[in-house]
Amino acid sequence: LEFVESGGGLVQPGGSLVLSCAPSGSDLGWGAIGWFRQAPGKEREGVAAISSGSGKAYYTDSVRGRFTISRDNTKNTFSLQMNSLTPEDTGVYYCAHFESWPMGTRSWGQGTQVTVNS
Repeated sequence: LEFVESGGGLVQPGGSLVLSCAPSGSDLGWGAIGWFRQAPGKEREGVAAISSGSGKAYYTDSVRGRFTISRDNTKNTFSLQMNSLTPEDTGVYYCAHFESWPMGTRSWGQGTQVTVNS
C-alpha cells in the first residue's frame, strides 16, 4: 500500500489533533489500517487500527477513551481523532497496514510528527 498522510503538529497538553490517512493499493481489502507511533528511546507502539473487513477498532490501552479511529468508506480515508493529549503521546505517527494487531505492520507511510509540549 501507499499512504498519503496529513495532520499532526504541536499542541499543548490537554489539546487535540487529528491525523488523516488515505491509503491506496491492492491490499486494502484485508488486515487493518491504523497508526503506530515511534518516540525517541521507546519501542514502536501500535496506537489504533480499524479492521478493513469488520470495521472493528483496536486501541492500545494508553489511548483508549482519548483517541478515536474512524474511516470514511466513500472517500477511503481514515482519521485518528486525538483528545486530551499528554507529553507521553509525543512521537512520529505512521499510518500503516497491519497484518495483525498490534505489531504486525506490513507497510507504512512516511510519518507525521506529533509534539505535545507546553
